[in-house]
Amino acid sequence: MKYALLLMGHHQTPDCGEEGGASPEEFFAFDEEITKAGVVVSSFALEGSDPATIVSTDERGERVVTSGPYAEVNEFVGGTYIIEVDSLEDAIMWAKKSPASAPGGHVEVREVAPY
Repeated sequence: MKYALLLMGHHQTPDCGEEGGASPEEFFAFDEEITKAGVVVSSFALEGSDPATIVSTDERGERVVTSGPYAEVNEFVGGTYIIEVDSLEDAIMWAKKSPASAPGGHVEVREVAPY
């Protein structure tokens, strides 16, 4: 089964980002471990969310493009892995190993739709 591991952080948590949390070296070590395990289908990291661009729909049904930063947004996606493992429990095991699940962040585990 394929699962997405969404590496999430919180802007206002001092344990996340430059002031604390996992170091780049911890992420590199995790990436090496999960890649060597042969479960990674694809992965990517995202640049910081400052500035970001959001496309949404206003109350008139018109598409609106807004540039960040966004004070109202507390979470951000730092990157993702698509992994292929035997079970949800295996996917959770990898999420627990990720430095993104340390204080200041979390890993959201989602099954990838088969279409």
